[in-house]
Amino acid sequence: MRSFAAITLPLCALACVAERGALTNQMAQSSTRYLVRAAREPVSWQAWGREVFTLAARLDRPILLYIGADDCRWCAAMDRETYADAALGALIDSLFVPVRLDRDEHPDIARRYQVAVQLLTGLRGYPLTVFLTPDGSAFFGGTYFPADDPLTGRGMKQILPEVARSFSQHRPFVVRQAALVRQMAFTREGGAHGVLQPRAIAAGIERVRAALVEALRTRVPGSLLDRPAAALLLAAAARGGDTSNVGVARAVLDYLADSGEVVAATSDRDEPPGVVRAGMLRNLAVGWVFVGDPRYRDAARHILRSLGPELGRTRDRVVFADREAYVIEAVLEASLAIDDSMAASRAHSALDTLLMRAYDPGRGVRHVVGGAGVAGALLQDQVHVAGACLAAYDETGQVRYLRVAEDLATILARDFADPMGGYFDAPRADAAVPALADRTKQIWDDLLPGANAWAARVLLQLADATGEPAYRRRAEATLEAFAGMVPGEEVRGSTYLAVAQSVMPLP
Repeated sequence: MRSFAAITLPLCALACVAERGALTNQMAQSSTRYLVRAAREPVSWQAWGREVFTLAARLDRPILLYIGADDCRWCAAMDRETYADAALGALIDSLFVPVRLDRDEHPDIARRYQVAVQLLTGLRGYPLTVFLTPDGSAFFGGTYFPADDPLTGRGMKQILPEVARSFSQHRPFVVRQAALVRQMAFTREGGAHGVLQPRAIAAGIERVRAALVEALRTRVPGSLLDRPAAALLLAAAARGGDTSNVGVARAVLDYLADSGEVVAATSDRDEPPGVVRAGMLRNLAVGWVFVGDPRYRDAARHILRSLGPELGRTRDRVVFADREAYVIEAVLEASLAIDDSMAASRAHSALDTLLMRAYDPGRGVRHVVGGAGVAGALLQDQVHVAGACLAAYDETGQVRYLRVAEDLATILARDFADPMGGYFDAPRADAAVPALADRTKQIWDDLLPGANAWAARVLLQLADATGEPAYRRRAEATLEAFAGMVPGEEVRGSTYLAVAQSVMPLP
């Protein structure tokens, strides 16, 4: 085997001849803690934007896109073990245009490249390590890579020269591969219109139940903690469906009540603990309402106490509006279910602060507030803030919350609606990146519930609150825009199935 130096030095020399001006690390000027943390790494990380794609095209280099998050343990490990290596940093700077992205600051972009990596490798999770053509199309990638792994050849010191060589010497193949991945990803995220069928919804619920049974059998908690699957099964049973759903749901809730908090604290799922706990809280509160087991109430109350301090810090930190609103709504709904007025008071205060900082009447909710950068609005920001406002309205009867939700519903129709049905993730395509010019629509649960499923949920709640049937028609049209994809995705389809089930006639 040729030595590492023998492979890389000729490539480095060529790169240095091509570009005399050195890149510099731009992370110190970033707006999130995760990005600023990389300011001292010996990699010349560039900020996401039009300039990096122009630079990559001018240098005729591939882009190394690294996507991580502040709560991601494996991201921290890769920073510590891989990107702290000065020799590796010099290699990256000489062969690639390195770009670093915060998953939570740009969840729509992160989701797209997560789909691309899954298509390329079958892997999910963070960090994402993605190699792009200068137009932003993914042609190779993975998740965590060590700095050096000569036995398998899967270390960054082995991969980087090979990727650079492939891009240089096999360009037609690389371009075809990237175009194919781009088309497959867009097709997968585009939705499939259909008619809502009770039989298809029932089949989807059965797939969720089977997935939970398998997860319980193998004691793998990842899909049990915060997905709304247990609540879905209880609602299905309450509507006169298969009563065996209750047994599976209770087994999940028992697991959450007995050990969920411990698992959440030690989980390697690399998701924000507050979001994970909010999902657990939703399931337990629904379990208390449907089943009446005091253990579920007590476990929910314990989680409410653990979330309280986070809600109290809303004013003095960078906030991602979608995540903040999701946690607030979960706390409001659970506090009403278990009669915890103190938790409700904290949630109301946090919601008022969030609205003050992130919401502009007639313009919607900004995704990031409190940072140095300027961030736009995403569909998931609008629907989760609307959901939190409707939860506050249900509890207090204060019309001001209802008015915000109605305004956000108007903004959905104006800025996000797809004439073919459903809502796009962002109000406009990312013109800076040709590969992201096609707008996508999210339906499946990921870090948060699927944004289109939540939009349908909010519209149904608005129909109930206002008596306006147009909201219900819009909700049903949103569900129909994805009905052709049912019963796929198992547990990740739980929110969509729960909302779709609620509009089905009772058996």
